[in-house]
Amino acid sequence: MTVLKVKRLFDGEQWLNHQQVTIENGKIQDITPIDYPQLATQLIDILAPGFIDVHVNGGGDVLFNHTPTLDALKVIVKNHAQFGTVAMMPTLISDDYDVMSQAHDAVCEALQQGLAGIIGLHYEGPYLNPIRKGVHNEDKLRMPNEEKLFKILDVANHGKLMVTLAPEQVPDGFIEKLVKQHAIVCIGHSAATYDEAIRAVHCGARGFTHLFNAMTPLTSREPGVVGAALQNQYKTWCGLIADGHHVHPATMNIAMQAKGCEHIMLVTDAIQSVGSSKSELPFLGQKIHRKNGKVTTADGTLAGSDLDMASAVRNTIQLIKRTPQEAFQMASLRPAQFLGLDHQLGRIKVGYQASLVALNQDYYVTQTWIDGHPMLEPKTH
Repeated sequence: MTVLKVKRLFDGEQWLNHQQVTIENGKIQDITPIDYPQLATQLIDILAPGFIDVHVNGGGDVLFNHTPTLDALKVIVKNHAQFGTVAMMPTLISDDYDVMSQAHDAVCEALQQGLAGIIGLHYEGPYLNPIRKGVHNEDKLRMPNEEKLFKILDVANHGKLMVTLAPEQVPDGFIEKLVKQHAIVCIGHSAATYDEAIRAVHCGARGFTHLFNAMTPLTSREPGVVGAALQNQYKTWCGLIADGHHVHPATMNIAMQAKGCEHIMLVTDAIQSVGSSKSELPFLGQKIHRKNGKVTTADGTLAGSDLDMASAVRNTIQLIKRTPQEAFQMASLRPAQFLGLDHQLGRIKVGYQASLVALNQDYYVTQTWIDGHPMLEPKTH
């Protein structure tokens, strides 16, 4: 049994002062007020639901594409746990089917073994539009081969499965087939028109990958993928990379006002630089450079991000001027709802998983618990 004493607790929906949280067998057993808070010692400044990252490519010098193995997943989880991430969708950038198959097998093994922190798999591609490929290798982009693809979709039988695609690059009926296989389909790296994007939503797509980046913009006569994403009459979610490099803070704030924070998820799109001290790293056959919180190819193309979830939360509060409550929800409850896991994660409630993050008053992580197990202490600040 573990007992945490907290000055301020955000339970996913509201703030509570001076609370005691009891953890047993990986779950929250009890939450009660502290009777005499003035006498309590070793109080945690802030306790919040742990962060959920649905888009993470690597960490700790490990890129999942380079090493699609169970050991790699363990390294990635450990490095992101320093920054409050308690659950993640390891993401495979567009690659050959044999690499996709290896990634599938590694994630299935992790899920079957109950590897804490891994909740599924995100294929970012390879069914993307070369016009909006970003850093993806154009040689890996292709039309679907359903016979090969459907062999590596049964990860959905063990955990969550996401597929990011460009709807204009796949045949009619393909999105519906993925949805029937319990895949969560997201639109990204797309040159689709507004009408094409909305049609994909009607076919079952319910997410937009890294909003504004690698998609057709909102303009006066053609709303594009961005315009479809910001429509709030559809139950869709938008991932947002809040690092200050991918999207201007004012643009992020406009998106939150238009869409509503309840359908925005903070994501990192992190590569192996998170948790690493290196300034130059290999990346899908080329070198990338890390400087001032940004990772780019030699020609300046953004190559994922150097972002962690705790920094995304701080940026949302400090750069975008949203409330801490909104920032925490976009980092935890909203992705939990998007994944259909909000009965287990995203809140601090009795019976929920004890996957939590402790922070100081400046919103730097001081400890993380995944299923009740404390993770390594983060770097000091």
